[in-house]
Amino acid sequence: MLEISIEKVAQVILYAREIERAEPEMRGFIDGLNDDEKASLVAVMWIGREAFAADDLEDAKRVAIEEATTPTADYLLGVPHLADNLESGLEALGYSASQAEEDLL
Repeated sequence: MLEISIEKVAQVILYAREIERAEPEMRGFIDGLNDDEKASLVAVMWIGREAFAADDLEDAKRVAIEEATTPTADYLLGVPHLADNLESGLEALGYSASQAEEDLL
C-alpha cells in the first residue's frame, strides 16, 4: 500500500518536468513529506525504472528506509528521467497520475 497520495506524487512529477525553474520548490515539497511518504515516493520511482516489480512494493519501501543515506530530495534530484519513472511506477501499481496532474495545473 502506498503511504503517499497520488496527488503528491503528481506534484513531484510536475516539479521534475520543470526542474530548471522548480528545483527549490521540489526540494521543499519533498523535505516536507514524512518518512513513510518519502519511502513510498522512492519505491514508486524504483518500480518505474524496474528495479523492483510492482508486487514488491513493500520490499521497495523497506529498502528505501533502510538504505536512506542522503536526503530524499538530493537523491531524487539526481535521478535521470524522474518524472517518467514516477509515472511508470504509478501505472505499474495500477494508478494514473494524469488526472491528478491536470487537477494541479
